[in-house]
Amino acid sequence: MSKIKVGIVGCGGIANQKHFPALKNNSDLNEIVAFCDIIVERAEKACSEFGAAGAKVYQDYHDLLNDPEVEIVHICTPNVSHSEIAIAAFAAKKHVYCEKPMSHSPIEALKMVEAWKQSGMQFTVGYQNRFRPEVQNLHAACAAGDLGEIYYGKAHAVRRRGVPTWGVFMDKEQQGGGPLIDIGTHALDITLWCMNNYDIDSVSGSVFYKLGALQQATEGNLFGPWDPNTYEVEDSAMGFIKMKNGATINLEASWALNILESREASTTLCGTAAGAEIHSGMSYGKNELIYNRGRNGQLMEETLSPVGGVAYFGGGGGEEGTIDCRQWLEAVKNGTQPLVKPEEALAVTRILDAIYQSSKENKEIKF
Repeated sequence: MSKIKVGIVGCGGIANQKHFPALKNNSDLNEIVAFCDIIVERAEKACSEFGAAGAKVYQDYHDLLNDPEVEIVHICTPNVSHSEIAIAAFAAKKHVYCEKPMSHSPIEALKMVEAWKQSGMQFTVGYQNRFRPEVQNLHAACAAGDLGEIYYGKAHAVRRRGVPTWGVFMDKEQQGGGPLIDIGTHALDITLWCMNNYDIDSVSGSVFYKLGALQQATEGNLFGPWDPNTYEVEDSAMGFIKMKNGATINLEASWALNILESREASTTLCGTAAGAEIHSGMSYGKNELIYNRGRNGQLMEETLSPVGGVAYFGGGGGEEGTIDCRQWLEAVKNGTQPLVKPEEALAVTRILDAIYQSSKENKEIKF
């Protein structure tokens, strides 16, 4: 059986921490035949570690897209470049896996969706947290109606001190924002997906630039002190999202916040029949899913406690990353729909951008 030929654009942190290990773990389905990075040494190093025999190295992504051997392109570059690379990839008739978020801009994200629809190719976005066992369990419960009508949710992406001090995370021009667009995007994705509600009515938000410029705030940061002089993005952001059926979501995102509980890639859902909470992040030794409901005249709690991590700081691919990668490769192979639909990722980008806009203009953003 021939393997799907993959090309990687961007051979930095997320490629090494997530994409390369996950693709390697699914080596029965794929082989990486092309590597591209503006720092060509990074592409050469990745090629030597993960490349198939005869794999090529490029410095310009256009050259990779012109390679007829490449069937799938994984975009692992800063957010601001996602759109131009994806649109060019669709024009070159390549399938595209784009790292989250889809884009720094809803206008650019919409261009990506339009280019995908015209191309006839496959397209997905890297929201691998959907594949964690507790998220899968909660989604199945929501789909079965176990929670009843879900009318209130919280999307949690809060770190006490977890500012990433590498790459371009603090570069506003390259990323479009800080923790809201970086980790808030995951929490919002799993919340919307479980609620199965993408019909947005309005968004209000507050974005804070309080701790990033303070030298004393760097104490205790998980990844070591950051440079306050180069910290350009927000350190926390809060959003209030109202859907057209009246359901509401509170979104909280921070890399640095003076709070005790660090809860990341988590959600709280409240329905008419039951509620549910996912606990994950730095404050938790293992991920938890807790259902709460009334039963036999009393309030009850039911807990699912699988083992697993949230992020990819230590590398290794992670089970959810490997599963995500496999279903994507199988979708391309079989011509089926990947789990993360482009329209859903577009809705996430629209909401995140509206929170930034609401805070900047000090007003509610109507959809």
